[in-house]
Amino acid sequence: MNFSELGMRLAGEIGINALMADLGEALASSADPAPLMLGGGNPAHIPAMEMIWKERMQAIISEPATLRRTLAIYDAPQGNPGCLEALAGLLRREFGWPVGPENIAVTPGGQTAFFQLFNLFAGRMQEGSKGRILFPLMPEYIGYADQSLERDTFTALKPRIEITGPHRFKYGIDFEKLCITPDIRALCVSRPTNPSGNVITDAEMQHLAELAARHDIPLLIDNAYGWPFPGILFDEVSPLWTDHTIHVMSLSKFGLPGTRTAFVVGPPQVASAVASMTAVTGLANGNFGQAIAGPLIANGEITRLSRDIIRPYYLAKRDKALASIAEFFPDEAPYAIHESGGAMFLWLWVRDSKRTSNEIYQALKKRGVLVVPGEYFFFGLEDQEWPHRKECLRLSFAMDDNDVREGIRIIAEELFGR
Repeated sequence: MNFSELGMRLAGEIGINALMADLGEALASSADPAPLMLGGGNPAHIPAMEMIWKERMQAIISEPATLRRTLAIYDAPQGNPGCLEALAGLLRREFGWPVGPENIAVTPGGQTAFFQLFNLFAGRMQEGSKGRILFPLMPEYIGYADQSLERDTFTALKPRIEITGPHRFKYGIDFEKLCITPDIRALCVSRPTNPSGNVITDAEMQHLAELAARHDIPLLIDNAYGWPFPGILFDEVSPLWTDHTIHVMSLSKFGLPGTRTAFVVGPPQVASAVASMTAVTGLANGNFGQAIAGPLIANGEITRLSRDIIRPYYLAKRDKALASIAEFFPDEAPYAIHESGGAMFLWLWVRDSKRTSNEIYQALKKRGVLVVPGEYFFFGLEDQEWPHRKECLRLSFAMDDNDVREGIRIIAEELFGR
């Protein structure tokens, strides 16, 4: 069959498709032993949270009107009015943000939200020019890379790399080289960042917000791991709201990835535009995530669960993963771990590696360990010769602690012969 140019690009060999295919194949595998999943983005299965889901499911099933509304009635494209009001109220109480339901639109997952936002602000503009999205801090989330309807829509900036201690480093925004040209129609960051676990500092965020205001462009902020849920933040930093910020919040890492539910929070005209795009592409959003989480948002329980259960759970898992690296990686080995300020990944830099991250990934895959090669996360920099792009691996610590420990042992053996 003859596909369009866009069809060929989206249906071809892209990073997010390879990641999800490996994840699906591994989870469906009957191999013994099963693959050690240090590569996927699936959240941890937290027993205390699974009890909450069970209770919420039982509550929905036990109320015929709620069950009917959840399964058999379309919501408006912008989302369930009660859920929109609940989230607006939560943001006013928790952060003091001046928002109402008109500032919020529901989307079928954060991935869809960014597809809509990228193509809302960039691409071929009405006046005939080409608008682009600037990522001021690479590496960034693999799932963004192929979301523009037109080619060459994304541009990016290499980070400053600060060595923060033995086998530790941190990325920072290089503001001296950050240039917002007339074709830049939006800035985009994630906080915390997938893949590196980086948390952009308050000072950096304020600087980005000032630049966005000065150039009258939006600052898109991906909160998939941040506020107000799931709150997987280990660094103490503050949320940001301005007239130019647009936040995307998701239920996935709160423990509900299967519901495919996210929220875009920004100016009313943006929420309205996102709702219109949802109506065109999907008619309406799924009701299930809103039905499960809506009451938890309304009574503020969602933030308590994030702070008291989810954050401590991931912090303990992170510390165990770092302890395993200290145990198995030789102290004299040329590696560094990015400072882990949030999310559920460790970002490993194999310094001066003689193999690319993709070659290391293939070798580990043969040994039953799945990681994610780092080169996928540096989109927008493909035309720049920079060895660092191919020297990093993303390791998830969301899986069983024993599996993570064994996976790290095999990685150490593969990389350093130990």
